Amino acid sequence: MTAAPLTAEEGHYLLALARATIANAVGAKSSTTLDDPPSRLTAPGAAFVTLRTQRGDLRGCIGSLEARRPLVEDVRENAIAAALRDPRFSPVKAAELENLVVEVSVLTAPEPLDFDGPNDLQRKLRPNVDGVLIERGWNRATFLPQVWEQLPSPEEFLGNLCYKAGLPPNAWRWPDLKVSTYQVQKFEEE
Repeated sequence: MTAAPLTAEEGHYLLALARATIANAVGAKSSTTLDDPPSRLTAPGAAFVTLRTQRGDLRGCIGSLEARRPLVEDVRENAIAAALRDPRFSPVKAAELENLVVEVSVLTAPEPLDFDGPNDLQRKLRPNVDGVLIERGWNRATFLPQVWEQLPSPEEFLGNLCYKAGLPPNAWRWPDLKVSTYQVQKFEEE
């Protein structure tokens, strides 16, 4: 994420870009015409694109943890992936578009979290603020800060995150688990 928070206009641009990209990817007509992106959005950035039904059910979520390409390109690629390649869901169909809500989360760079044991880890996490990345060997998973809304206790949050990484739910208690945290600036369609 850039040094200063993105403006509401920049966030609206990213949302419009994600929706138009998804519409084109599923063969629907997009009535959105986008001007050239604001210059800050062409700087390297990392983002997640989350799709939900109007009832709030998850329909797709794919993203990047590291800034490796221009933010607009990252949003475009992750929008397509969230709509068509999230392995948890069938590809989005054009008929679903009007009932989907698009969310774009722009990430700060993950920072290693220094902690001394499982109790200290729980104390240092900031619910609803920190996104969490865990790693152990080849196993790796992340939850955006928004996931705290469904899993508010650190123990439950970490257990589910370990499960997502293909580890036992108690693996967050293991001494060799690497933990990093990051924050997001979230933009969501109304």
